[in-house]
Amino acid sequence: MNDLVKNLMLWVVVAVVLMVVFQSFSPKTAGGSDEIIYSQFMTDVRNDRIKAVDIASDERSIKFTRTDGSKGITTAPRRDERMVDDLMNHRVEIKQAPPESGITIWGLLINFLPVLLIIGFWFFMMRQMQQGGSKGAMSFGRSRAKLLNEDQTKVTFADVAGCDEAKEEVSELVEFLRDPTKFQRLGGKIPRGVLMVGPPGTGKTLLAKAIAGEAKVPFFSISGSDFVEMFVGVGASRVRDMFEQGKKHAPCIIFIDEIDAVGRHRGAGLGGGHDEREQTLNQLLVEMDGFEGGEGVIVVAATNRPDVLDPALLRPGRFDRQVVVGLPDVKGREQILRVHMRKVPLADNVEPMIVARGTPGFSGADLANLVNEAALFAARENAKEVRMDHFDKARDKIMMGAERRSMAMSEDEKTLTAYHEAGHAIVGRLVPEHDPVYKVTIIPRGRALGVTMYLPEGDKYSYNRTAIESQLCSLYGGRVAEELIFGEDKVTTGASNDIERATKMARNMVTKWGLSDELGPIAYGEEDDEVFLGRSVTQHKSVSDDTARRIDEVVRGILDKAYGRTTKILTDNLDKLHAMAKLLLEYETIDVPQIDAIMDGRDPPPPMGWTEGGPATDKPKPITIGGPAAQT
Repeated sequence: MNDLVKNLMLWVVVAVVLMVVFQSFSPKTAGGSDEIIYSQFMTDVRNDRIKAVDIASDERSIKFTRTDGSKGITTAPRRDERMVDDLMNHRVEIKQAPPESGITIWGLLINFLPVLLIIGFWFFMMRQMQQGGSKGAMSFGRSRAKLLNEDQTKVTFADVAGCDEAKEEVSELVEFLRDPTKFQRLGGKIPRGVLMVGPPGTGKTLLAKAIAGEAKVPFFSISGSDFVEMFVGVGASRVRDMFEQGKKHAPCIIFIDEIDAVGRHRGAGLGGGHDEREQTLNQLLVEMDGFEGGEGVIVVAATNRPDVLDPALLRPGRFDRQVVVGLPDVKGREQILRVHMRKVPLADNVEPMIVARGTPGFSGADLANLVNEAALFAARENAKEVRMDHFDKARDKIMMGAERRSMAMSEDEKTLTAYHEAGHAIVGRLVPEHDPVYKVTIIPRGRALGVTMYLPEGDKYSYNRTAIESQLCSLYGGRVAEELIFGEDKVTTGASNDIERATKMARNMVTKWGLSDELGPIAYGEEDDEVFLGRSVTQHKSVSDDTARRIDEVVRGILDKAYGRTTKILTDNLDKLHAMAKLLLEYETIDVPQIDAIMDGRDPPPPMGWTEGGPATDKPKPITIGGPAAQT
């Protein structure tokens, strides 16, 4: 907004200068008046053609009115003393302005205004060209890094949770900035750069702010995309200027967010190189570790794509440390939740550890969104506090998508969806080493018509063959249930995503994970690096045609085995399949108590919060348990 105002003011000044200059040098004539020479004017006076005159104070500019009513103007070449006598002899009315008392300030201002405006405009442009940062109109080669002084950074390590190892790594950096002599006494050198690597939303930028807040040193913040412009050389100029400013404020921290925008691998990507980006990267490499080292300047960078960075950027001497900021474990999620829950009023029944156990795989940004969504649910109910059920609703919305109750589904589609999701749930409960079934719903959520939710009991980092085969069976549960109840001719496209995931998982078992007896522990996968990211354009074929055919046969065998195993499980538990589908059509959503009761052969209780009539206004009629004929 400030830049827009400055540009408008600049153009206004230019317009005023041009207007004044044009008016100053344009001829000034009276509106509707004819200008004649002085000799012609005196001839008209002597011939009695002039009725009245108006003589200016300088006695040279004369306005006159003829006897026929027309007007004119003339200029005397010099002071003519006989002119007044001739005018009086021919009875001409004479009017003369009083002589000016002297030069006025307003007159001087009018005369010198064009010159003053031109000089002011020149000084304005020179000042803009010399001004640093992104404030100058001609400063496109200057650094756009924002400087935060010691008192402007309020974030500390107390505001960062869930990444204790990363904090421990960077705490040494903070200690070095506070007391460098402690390390220099033993020959230690300050690290040139720290690269923070991790998935999106894990708190890399927040951790960088905490470093600046703890170290109490100047903090320059810039994004990698701020360097690259359409003009070659501008990015390199901005890098030079940024490090010059950093040396003036040393010791300081320069934080480059999303450094992969400027630090990508140089080489033969598809479409050739990018001269501006590569020159910017070259300048960054030189500034970090060249002939003139940036002493006292520490570069902290963040990225979620370390695989595309140039190797020269990652070597010691430039980025000496790589700090991995990964997804938090259950203890870290609890700490992060406690940080965000301090901002909302909580009910007594809210347990951060329970919420943390139910959110495996969530990043710090996901957990912040979870707390915010829970607060929004509480606000919609006009509640004074955020309860545990609000966190449950928020988790379901994030993991399964928002409910689409307005989506009109026919009774046949609801019935088919109920059996499809019931097939997933039953198989998931009966196969070994599978995540427990948490919730089943036939309310459309996100892009799915129904969802079966599994909730791991704890964080998992690896899976064995039994667990993977169990997941294959549960993925086929929906497709097999449709085939058993409605017949092969009535199977729908609802299992397309399940089949895709199962196929990819089975192929990974064979080609990447070495979990097939036929082909053994050998990696058969081909290189799948994106050529746009600086990888080789050509792809090397790593398997023969016979091996590829053998891989397809083994993958098909794994999937056929899982499909047959799923069919047997559901055939043996057909009564449970009908009972769960009936319950889903009645309540639309069932939880662990209802699922446990069906699997144990007991009468399932109503879902929590269920009242007579149900939450939906168009509650479907329950069907009778029986064979396929009961679905019509």
